[in-house]
Amino acid sequence: MKHLLPALPFDTAALEPHIDARTLALHHGKHHAGYVAQLNALVEQYPELEGRSAAWLLLNPGKLAEEARVAVRNAAGGHVNHSLYWRAMSARGAREPSGRLADAIARNFGSFETFRTRFEEAAAAVLGSGWVWLARAQQNGGLLRIFTTSGHANPLLQGHFPILVNDLWEHAYYIKHENRRDEYLEGWWAVVDWDEAARRFESSDHTAVNRWATEGNMLLEVA
Repeated sequence: MKHLLPALPFDTAALEPHIDARTLALHHGKHHAGYVAQLNALVEQYPELEGRSAAWLLLNPGKLAEEARVAVRNAAGGHVNHSLYWRAMSARGAREPSGRLADAIARNFGSFETFRTRFEEAAAAVLGSGWVWLARAQQNGGLLRIFTTSGHANPLLQGHFPILVNDLWEHAYYIKHENRRDEYLEGWWAVVDWDEAARRFESSDHTAVNRWATEGNMLLEVA
């Protein structure tokens, strides 16, 4: 089984002017594709990885050959995180969450505006490459929390289920925004797919991380 680069759920120009078409084309077709190619090369090198989803590979490092763990973590993490990132955005999304997710955000952060401010502040504080997440704890009553991760780490590795993610690597914004990450962060809200975030929230009960570890590609369609 080959790991596959998922198609973008929108045209490369669909998120203009907030994310430009050239950035999307390079980000998806070069950067994400590169992680998929690395992962497939590792499967050829370590046949015991055959048939395992990227999610399983990311969440089960102890079952991998020790010498392969870092490379697999980087390639699988890059594949999983980018797959989640593409699906976190839409050209026709609502500007704010609704329903149970909106209620949870208001309950855990005080208001949507407070959540948005804290999310942007957390993202701006990341030095170098990384990601910013809204994730749901699998314990403590399922609280929503904001996380940042470096490299291609994922809140799943800490037992938290990802609801929303934004990519903070420079290749996600530098062509259009250059060093103005704050400009990218502010504009990104216009293309957030809150319907997808709500779907993830509805799937994020206390068994979600374990199900993701075993079913990964079936639960969130990451091959």
